[in-house]
Amino acid sequence: QVQLVESGGGLVQAGASLRLSCASSGRAFSSAAMGWFRQAPGKEREFVAAINWSGTSTDYADCAKGRFTISRDNAKNMGFLQMNSLKAEDTAVYYCAARLSSGLYAAGYQYHYWGQGTQVTVSS
Repeated sequence: QVQLVESGGGLVQAGASLRLSCASSGRAFSSAAMGWFRQAPGKEREFVAAINWSGTSTDYADCAKGRFTISRDNAKNMGFLQMNSLKAEDTAVYYCAARLSSGLYAAGYQYHYWGQGTQVTVSS
């Protein structure tokens, strides 16, 4: 089992940075693929970034390339999403997700475990 808890969201101005964290209570996290997704009001959930179990491979949505960085610390069972140069359109609830397998996954249905989400609001 993998339980995920996100933190680090908040209200920031455009151009600011935030670092989201995803804490897992299970040791299985260290062998799990991880992803970040977001959902804005009235919109469908969308992929943001993914990282493989070892942290050696990453994938980003176009909206995240060049501004966001996904990383993980398996020793601490933690995942992170560093978000720089935030824009108003980045406003959403951000979710981390995990799948107990190797590889990179960009589709929500491919993940087995989800956190409760953390709100990110960027004012323009």
